[in-house]
Amino acid sequence: MTKLLLETERDSLDLNGVQTYGAGFEATAGLTGLGLPAVTVQWLEGAGDGARHRGQRVLPRDIDMPLDIVGRDRQHLSELVSRLARALAGECLLVVIDAEGVRWSTPVYRVGGGEVSLEGGGTDIQMTVTFRAPDPYFTASAVSTQTVGGDRDAAPFLSSLAALPLAASQAIGDVQMDNVGDVAAYPTWTVYGPGRDLSITSPDGTETLRWEGTLSASDTLIVDTRDGTVKDGKGVNRYADLGPAPRFWTVPPGISTAHVSLLDTTADSRIECSWRPRKWMVV
Repeated sequence: MTKLLLETERDSLDLNGVQTYGAGFEATAGLTGLGLPAVTVQWLEGAGDGARHRGQRVLPRDIDMPLDIVGRDRQHLSELVSRLARALAGECLLVVIDAEGVRWSTPVYRVGGGEVSLEGGGTDIQMTVTFRAPDPYFTASAVSTQTVGGDRDAAPFLSSLAALPLAASQAIGDVQMDNVGDVAAYPTWTVYGPGRDLSITSPDGTETLRWEGTLSASDTLIVDTRDGTVKDGKGVNRYADLGPAPRFWTVPPGISTAHVSLLDTTADSRIECSWRPRKWMVV
């Protein structure tokens, strides 16, 4: 059974709480916005019939969430309402836990709703809260990682798919990536020195990210393709060392293979690729 949570830095609201514990918060029937997000499509219309598809952009996700808030008594109900109000004051994280126990989340903000009727003086109230998720995808909490190199026994540089028996000062090979999501994921590349002239080519061979700087044995380089940043382990910007026309490519869904190379390496040099799978919807 799918489970819903609404989390902040200081609190976590179980949105299946009434069904599980007999009191708390419950997302009830009528919840909308967890399916496929809306898209805007660009068309090219000419003098002839019809039109040609030029591309599309996925829009922010809007979620209408009916809530039943049930307290053990009137005082407990007041405490629950106060918890909810504090949680909705800023950014929340809507977490969906699928049938296999995997956590998928997207940040959300309240943009409307929250009206209640206080008549009756009972121990439960109902309301509908409207959220907007600027990121329309659900991102896995678990990080997928593939590491190559770092073999102190001088084994081949690549520990994943294949390796070429090259000299210790040069490392070239292929790294296999398994993206279990159904949306392209943004990888983060962490390079541990020594080494220089990093080159990372996408699985289809059409996009290459090249960094022409040098790392000492104590240096680390972090390339975040989602944010488009290149920094060393001390947070210093190393973007200027990128080669001409850098391409921050993504990891496609399924199993794919990227090509990496690093020069002037030792047995301590290694490259770590990590990414969080993303999905259109979670059931």
